Amino acid sequence: MKKILLYCLPAAIIICGFNIKALLPKKPTLLNHIALHVSNLQKSSLFYEQVVQLDTVPEPFHDGNHTWLKVSDVSKLHLIGHAAKDSIHDKNSHLCFSVPSVDEFIGRLVAAHIPYENWVGAKTSVTKRVDGVQQIYFQDPDGYWVEINDDYK
Repeated sequence: MKKILLYCLPAAIIICGFNIKALLPKKPTLLNHIALHVSNLQKSSLFYEQVVQLDTVPEPFHDGNHTWLKVSDVSKLHLIGHAAKDSIHDKNSHLCFSVPSVDEFIGRLVAAHIPYENWVGAKTSVTKRVDGVQQIYFQDPDGYWVEINDDYK
């Protein structure tokens, strides 16, 4: 009887169109990396290392035209050098990083003479979202917008 079931069950699954994948837990899509084309790789690398405080990770190219920075256990920021300097970036397209304290981060920006603003553009101001999260915005050396907020988990 067991042998009959062993042979009939796979045939029944195929005939009935049963999809075994439907029973498996769905794996989420993960962000692997974001790439920014920058005009001065050294300046941008130092900015993301020193101001945003991202750590570099080994990159496979070793051509002096790439810097990879760790954003999370699975996500990275790739900086790619030699971009034209004439790009204008809209604040709606921005990178966002969460920190334990926006006030402490603001201190780092002030010490580095990097201007910041709230969402509507008021200088040296912080936005408080309806959910209570505080956020600020500033630009990297190539004008890409960066948001810092305290939605730290």
